[in-house]
Amino acid sequence: MKTFERRFLFVTGKGGVGKTTVAASLARALAQRGRRVLLAATDAAPYRELLPHARWENDPQAYGERSFSVRLESEAALREYGRLLIKPRLARQALFENRYVQGFLAALPGLPQWAVLGKAWYHAAELEHGAPRFDSVVFDAPATGHGLELLRLPKAIAEMAPNGLLRRDAELCRQLLSDPARCCICLVTLPEELPTNETSELAARIQGELGLPLGALLLNRALTSEFQPEERERLAPLATLVPERAGDEALRAAGLRAVAERVQSDSLRRLRELGAPLYRLPEVDASGSALLDSVVNALQATHTD
Repeated sequence: MKTFERRFLFVTGKGGVGKTTVAASLARALAQRGRRVLLAATDAAPYRELLPHARWENDPQAYGERSFSVRLESEAALREYGRLLIKPRLARQALFENRYVQGFLAALPGLPQWAVLGKAWYHAAELEHGAPRFDSVVFDAPATGHGLELLRLPKAIAEMAPNGLLRRDAELCRQLLSDPARCCICLVTLPEELPTNETSELAARIQGELGLPLGALLLNRALTSEFQPEERERLAPLATLVPERAGDEALRAAGLRAVAERVQSDSLRRLRELGAPLYRLPEVDASGSALLDSVVNALQATHTD
């Protein structure tokens, strides 16, 4: 868990890999280790079963011991940013409540997305009585493509925006994302070919194109190995067996398991080549809080590959 004890965790991955479950589990695990944690998300709907007591509002709300949640919504975040930029309240209201201005701001390339990332960054840097308000902010970021666009924004804004608050904040956010001592970019994936392909491509762009450090890889729904490599090779052809006699279903199931383990083995090999700590989170038959507890236990107990 030391890998994740950072001020800012940016959690992304291909849609459907369990990114939200992993983000919520990381937040719970860090809180259990005594850290004051804010879980930030753009979509609260997936959390209704996972965290039924969490309140998703524009300002952080407590939902458990040392645990807080906040909703990141671009329009509200833009208004909040406007409050920092434009001090007089009447002038601010006249600007941000004008529907033409709202449409213009929403159409500016990257500004609504920056408002979301900027709010997450703001809470990571936020002070309360001279000390950090939160020890960790876990940002359940958008899936792969949109997540990459968010990571690209701070550098682009810092290079293009005129001197001022926007440029300053973008540069500070870029510095945070570039600092492995304060930030952990977490990629969630599955032991399957397509998610592994997408994770490898995303990691290459994060490290190469963006020049950002990769913090951790989390292999969700990992299988336990039932067969040795040579056994997998012998059993794999049975995956296509058409059951005709008693016992054929069991043979076919063994073949399917052998194929799945072989694919996972290849995924693990490719993920290890990316050079980041790799965590295996086993597949569990649970939901809601019980699912989170199972993943938290795995995070606490697992050793990186």
